Amino acid sequence: MSTITTTSAQSLPCAPTAYVSALMWLFTLFNSVRVMAYLPTMWAILSSGDSSQHSLLTWSTWVGANATMAAWLYEQNNRRVNRAIAVNICNSLMCLTTAVIIVAYRA
Repeated sequence: MSTITTTSAQSLPCAPTAYVSALMWLFTLFNSVRVMAYLPTMWAILSSGDSSQHSLLTWSTWVGANATMAAWLYEQNNRRVNRAIAVNICNSLMCLTTAVIIVAYRA
């Protein structure tokens, strides 16, 4: 009689490799740059005083997408914060700031 043992891919430990390390740093780099990429939009609204060309629905969706990604990563990382989570939190806050500016200039 033979016994077959299966192990899900999720339960296997993931040893850090040079590829995974490089991927994490590249993710952090590009998403950190993305945090700064929101500034021209904010500046355009603030300097023109007009937010009519910006979609509040789009910016609100990005707030939710970044916030829930941060929460999901937090749960998947055994409730520990890492660079990916921090970057998603920052992106969510920048999108929220942009959405607040849009609302403020529509009032």
